[in-house]
Amino acid sequence: MSATGTGSGHVVVIGAGIAGLAAAHRLLQRGARVTVLEASDRVGGKLLPGEIAGARVDFGAESMLARRPEAVALAREIGLTDRLQPPATATASLWTRGALRPMPKGHVMGVPGTAAALTGVLSDEGLARIERDADLPRTEVGEDVAVGEYVAARLGREVVDRLVEPLLGGVYAGDAYRISMRSAVPQLFQAARTHDSLTRAVREIQAKAAANQQTGPVFMGIAGGVGSLPLAVAESVRERGGEILTGMPVKELRRVGPPGSDSAGEPRAFAPGGSAVGGFGATRAGDESVEHGAGLRPSDGPPSQLPAAAQPIATWRVLAGDRALYADAVVIAVPAPAAGTLLRTESPAAAAELTAVEYASMALVTLAYRRADVTLPAGSGFLVPPVDGRTIKASTFASQKWGWIADENPDLLVLRTSVGRYGETEILQREDAELVDVSRHDLREATALDATPVETRVTRWNDGLPQYPVGHHARVARIREHVGKLPGLAVCGAVYDGVGIPACIASAYAAVDQIQGDLRGVQELTANPVQSLHGGAGE
Repeated sequence: MSATGTGSGHVVVIGAGIAGLAAAHRLLQRGARVTVLEASDRVGGKLLPGEIAGARVDFGAESMLARRPEAVALAREIGLTDRLQPPATATASLWTRGALRPMPKGHVMGVPGTAAALTGVLSDEGLARIERDADLPRTEVGEDVAVGEYVAARLGREVVDRLVEPLLGGVYAGDAYRISMRSAVPQLFQAARTHDSLTRAVREIQAKAAANQQTGPVFMGIAGGVGSLPLAVAESVRERGGEILTGMPVKELRRVGPPGSDSAGEPRAFAPGGSAVGGFGATRAGDESVEHGAGLRPSDGPPSQLPAAAQPIATWRVLAGDRALYADAVVIAVPAPAAGTLLRTESPAAAAELTAVEYASMALVTLAYRRADVTLPAGSGFLVPPVDGRTIKASTFASQKWGWIADENPDLLVLRTSVGRYGETEILQREDAELVDVSRHDLREATALDATPVETRVTRWNDGLPQYPVGHHARVARIREHVGKLPGLAVCGAVYDGVGIPACIASAYAAVDQIQGDLRGVQELTANPVQSLHGGAGE
């Protein structure tokens, strides 16, 4: 949809994860009428609050990057300022080579500026290999390169296997030797293009960061759980007049046009001052326009069966559940496979790109203990390099990481582990009780924790994390190019510009700008995706 300003048109947002809800919130701020459709029975997507042994916790993502403004700013906008809390401790460990070792400082997503930064984590041979970087000829990165491949060529595989892999794996549940450096660690990619030495490039990144003098916490949580963020956004959306319908899977998305149109329908723009040119989501009866905010019921018949005077003046028809909704713009905020299915008819090229995106599955095992029974090492938890052959890939000591959990539950200690990476299927086929058992086994090996939990819960995120392989940036550009040929349509979410909460919100805001005719946000994100950092030992 071409647009010239804000307006009161009808926009359908498909998907009520944090990206879809953020898009709906922004649209309502700009005067649009919004209907959000969610296939599941709840809002929030990968953000899931809950309770274990009476303690409020997250069963999905549990922290958000605070050095990007989008997530924290949205939380403040909807009244969560008093509940924003940084981690109580930023100290984390690596469980590698048979011991818990302090998480090194002085690295960029595991890539060190000096060999000394990884002393205690790498072997003497591994440290010596890092020193050779300064003497090696330049390694060309081209248009993209795998993080692991490039770092191993410059600094040796041990750096990748012991540090880069667990950090990237914690963000993407992926394989560092497949993950795109351009998309996953964009600042490192840009530095590698202009430097002969990787360690020198990292030191320059660190120097620039120091010069910028960023203050405040790197990460932020929310008392009650980050999973409360989408619930609060949804409440704000409803208070502003938006409609959110759960249990409403979208079956079909088609372009439509007004009576007499010689095409699929020329879009009507948001007119300056908030009025809609030609009307939005309405049917015309004589000289009167009748709004169909929730769309026409199937009993009204499809447009081709309606009298010409009663056909909808809209650009898009969305079939969801037993309803047909008409809108002038649609924002698709669902995972790639679902987005591909929706676009099969209107954009087969975009659909093909979306359905080719791979996902990784994982599970979170949350355990609650009597505090009197447990003594844990200091810190927020630990990461586990896959090369060490353990089952869990990380553990978060939630009661030590988040002060509000400890304050609300002084007699409990809550922690969680994560299992599953890209390509791993056997472990996730096990029963919940088996995942609890292997988690307890690894925790006992790492921390000597041998107590019996008072309650456990396994949360499975099947196909939960999109993979960003080499060439991901080009795929995203192609998807947006194809979608951009369909006026009044935009896409957003974790598959495009970063998997973190701020990245999803940034992509939602860019999608809103796009349907209103401003492509700058989409172009900026496509060129410079948002780096998703690892919250210490969080997942």
